[in-house]
Amino acid sequence: MEYSINELSKLAKISKRTLRYYDEINLLKPKRINSSGYRIYGDYEIDQLQQILFYKEMGFKLDEIREIITSPSFDILNALTNHKKELIEKRNQINLLIENVEKTISYKKGEIYMSNKEKFEGFKKELIDKNEEKYGNEIREKYGNKQVDDANKKMLGLGEEEYKEFEKLSQEIISKLEEAMEEGNPRGQKAQEACELHKKWLGYTWNFYTKEAHMGLGEMYAADERFKKYYDDNKEGMAEFFRDALKIYTR
Repeated sequence: MEYSINELSKLAKISKRTLRYYDEINLLKPKRINSSGYRIYGDYEIDQLQQILFYKEMGFKLDEIREIITSPSFDILNALTNHKKELIEKRNQINLLIENVEKTISYKKGEIYMSNKEKFEGFKKELIDKNEEKYGNEIREKYGNKQVDDANKKMLGLGEEEYKEFEKLSQEIISKLEEAMEEGNPRGQKAQEACELHKKWLGYTWNFYTKEAHMGLGEMYAADERFKKYYDDNKEGMAEFFRDALKIYTR
C-alpha cells in the first residue's frame, strides 16, 4: 500500500514539514516521487518511520537514529524485539508506581496499614514526581528521555540505606562547597572534593558518566534560575562557584 505525504502525516500524527525534513537529512526517503512531484511512501518506509519515532521517543538524536537504521547490521525484527522489552519494562515501572500511589492514598484515608518499606517506596516516587514537575523538561531536553527514565528507575531501586547515603551526600556537597567558598578558590582542594562527592552522588541515579555530561549539569546549575536558587539559597554565588569548580574538575 502507498501513502502520499499528506496521508502519512495524518496516519503517523506528525507534520508534513517534519517528513520533508527527514527526507532532506536522508533519515526517511520516500519510496518515489510521482509525476506531480509529490512524495509517495510504501510499507518499507512506514516500518522505517515507526523505528525513527520509537528511537526519538527514547531520547536518541536524529543523527544517531540515522546511523542506527542505515547500518548494514540493522535488524528490524531484533529492533522490534528490543523495543517490546523496553516498553514492557516501562509499563511494569508505571504499574508499580500506580500501585504505590493507590496504597498511599488508602493509607492517608486510614483504610489500610502501610509498612515503613512501602512508605519509603512512596516517598521515592513523590521525590521523582516533584523533580519531573520542576526540572523534567530541561533534563529530558538535555539528556534524552531514556537517560532520565533510567535514572528514575535506578532511584526507585535504591534500598533504604542507599537512599540515606544518597541524601547524606547531598548535604555533604553543600557543606563542602560552603567551606570551599570561604577559601574562595574553585581550584582548591575543598572545591574539588565537593566535585568528587557530586560525582559519587550522581552514581546513585546515573547509569552512565561522562565529563561532558557532568560539566553540562554545572552549566545548568548556574544558568537555570531554579537550580541556581537551590544552591544560592545556601550561600550567595554558590551555583556559579560550583560551575567553575566543575569546569576544572572535568577538565
